[in-house]
Order: sequence, then C-alpha cells, then structure tokens
Amino acid sequence: MDPASREAYAGMHGYDDVRTASRALATEAVHAGRDDLARQGLHAPPIDLSTTYPSYDSRGEAARIDAFATTGAEPDGPPVYGRLGNPTVARFETALARLEGTEAAVAFASGMAALTAVLLVRASMGLRHVVAVRPLYGCSDHLLTAGLLGSEVTWTDPAGIADALRPDTGLVMVESPANPTLAEVDLRAVAHACGSVPLLADNTFATPVLQRPAEHGARLVLHSATKYLGGHGDVMAGVVACDEEFAGRLRQIRFATGGVLHPLAGYLLLRGLSTLPVRVRAASETAAELARRLTADLRVSRVHYPRIGGAMIAFEVDGDPHEVIAGVRLITPAVSLGSVDTLIQHPASISHRIVDADDRRGAGVSDRLLRMSVGLEDVEDLWADLAGALGTAAHPPRGAGNCATSHNEPAAASRA
Repeated sequence: MDPASREAYAGMHGYDDVRTASRALATEAVHAGRDDLARQGLHAPPIDLSTTYPSYDSRGEAARIDAFATTGAEPDGPPVYGRLGNPTVARFETALARLEGTEAAVAFASGMAALTAVLLVRASMGLRHVVAVRPLYGCSDHLLTAGLLGSEVTWTDPAGIADALRPDTGLVMVESPANPTLAEVDLRAVAHACGSVPLLADNTFATPVLQRPAEHGARLVLHSATKYLGGHGDVMAGVVACDEEFAGRLRQIRFATGGVLHPLAGYLLLRGLSTLPVRVRAASETAAELARRLTADLRVSRVHYPRIGGAMIAFEVDGDPHEVIAGVRLITPAVSLGSVDTLIQHPASISHRIVDADDRRGAGVSDRLLRMSVGLEDVEDLWADLAGALGTAAHPPRGAGNCATSHNEPAAASRA
C-alpha cells in the first residue's frame, strides 16, 4: 500500500493542510481525496484491493482494535482488515464529506445498507422511534413501515414533526426533493422542529451541487451513491455524511454487519465526483427545458419539477403510463437514476410498488405518474423520443399553466 493511501486511511491526516481552504465546489469535486497524490508522484488514485494487512506487532494490533471498539475512530497506522476500512474507500469518504461540508462520511455497500446502519446506531441507544415525512424512496418507506429492524415510525407532514416527537425518538427523516414526486421541504425549518433529535436528509436527488443539508441543520446526509455520485450506472453504494462522533458509531455498525463498500466501487465513486458538478448542471439545463415542454403538452396533466432545479422530472399523463414506458426508444425504461443516459420508470409499478397503495397515493404517487432521470443526451433527441412515446396526436400548446403543484417551477434549473 502506498504511503498516500495509508495516510488517507489513518484519520485522513494527509488532507488536513487544505481542509479549511475556501475552494469552489467544482474545484473540490476534482481535488478532494486526491490532494496528496502529486507529492507522492502519482496522478490517478491507487486502488487497494487487499482484504487483510500484515502486522508483526500483535500487541499494537490489539490496542488499535480496542480503540476502534471504544470510539469507532479510524485506527492509526496501516489498515487491519478490509471490513474495518479500506484506503481507497477512505479517499471517497474524505471527498464526499468535503463536498457536503461535514466532518466525516462513512460509505456502505448500498444506500439501504447506509440507512440500516443509521437506524441500528439509534436503536442501540434505545431510540427506536422514527418520525418521517412521505414520500421517501420506496424501500426506505418499507424498511421503516415494516419494522424490520425493530423500529417504529410515525408518518407526518413537515408541520407536524415537533408534535410527533417522543422521548424514544431517535431520528427524523426527510427526502428533499422527494422520490418520486420531487416535493421539497424547508430543511432549516424541519431541523428547528427536530430540536435535539438528529435530522437525516436524503440528498440523493439534489446532490451537494444543488444543496448541502448540513448547512441547514441536518446532522446526517444520506446518499444512494449508486445514483449521481457514481453517475455512470456501474457502481452500487451508499454513504452518510455526518459529524465524526456519529461516523464512529456508523463504522462500528459497518464492521459488525459487514455492509462494506468494495475498493473498486470506492475508486469509481471518487472518479464520479470529479465530474459531478458538470454532469448535474448540464442535465439540469436539459431537464428544465423538457419540463417546460411537458407543461405545454395536452397529453400531460401535471408536471413536477423542483424549485432548486436538478435532473429529475415527474409527470402525470392523461393516457396509459405503461404505453409511454413501452414507447420510448432512446430513453431507457429502467429503475435507478443519475446516470449519463436518460431513464424513465413507473413508480407505482416498480420503485414504490412495495409501499401500500393507499399510502403511496396519499403521498402523491399516483398511478399515472412517471419519473424521468434526465441524462446528457441532446435535448431535441430526448424530446423527439418522449413526444413520440406520448402519442402521435397533434395538440396545440396549452401554455405555461400546466404545473399543478406549488413546488413546480420549470424555469428554475436554468439557475442550477
């Protein structure tokens, strides 16, 4: 293992000299997690695939493992075992924490593994009650509702959070913009309503390019890193950005449960971060234009597009949404989002199928809703494919009055 990677793993001390520097997000995206490479004679970050590491000092190993068991802090010196941590993954964690403006970040094998670890941390403290705002990603909703980890959830709207808190409430969870309706909440107001209870904000759709929830009071920022952070549809991962105290507890859960991120995935995620601002802004510009065109199309009854912009669009069709899915040719009909190519799916059939139908509809996920993740293709090619899938009947434009919900402002992404 090269000295730079070892230094990155061991408390990330190699980056302390630039941690407080004020740099633009685009610059941080390129350089965070890589600041030490040039002085090591390297340009691309190394990939450490080791699962175990030699050590002739067994007494020292015992002391380091005892220290980890006490605080969850990353061990000083070389790594011990791949389940305890990995230098390549540590580089990604460093970079993501820098982009989100938190002290630390802890990566996992998937977004659901990351959320599970958060819930287990709070449950281990006897705090099993969760207050949550719908809609959330369907599997997040299911994990909370089914009580699979022994948790109990109270669903409420943002205005009801303070009244829903109990002595055993361990977490408040929101997603903004939400999956799949793109509804937004006032994160600062929600954080204030939480009092001393940690707020977890799922920032998967927005990414730190569009918002940094920690700046608004969220203690925990969750990402399905499979999506925009990776950005190319070829890596599965999750990550929680947070303060160092909570990160220590998350590392302990990760070690005990084995939800570790593979080093190659950590490398791909670090590479994905370098183009994150460019990708998000380019896709957002196209998404804003598509949202405007969908708003003016008589075959579309409602368009959802967030005020902060972004590359996600949700829209409800007058006709059969399944025919739209079957009709696209350039756009890929598939789950997930955040890739360089455009994806479309029917949430009621796939991503939110696991949520009770009444709860799903009550959260605004109608049976005619389609969710589209806009990629980097040319806007005219995407519109031609989408318009063809919507049908061939000619309709005059209905103007700009088709955004039926208060959080829809198709022009917003031009500011992203």
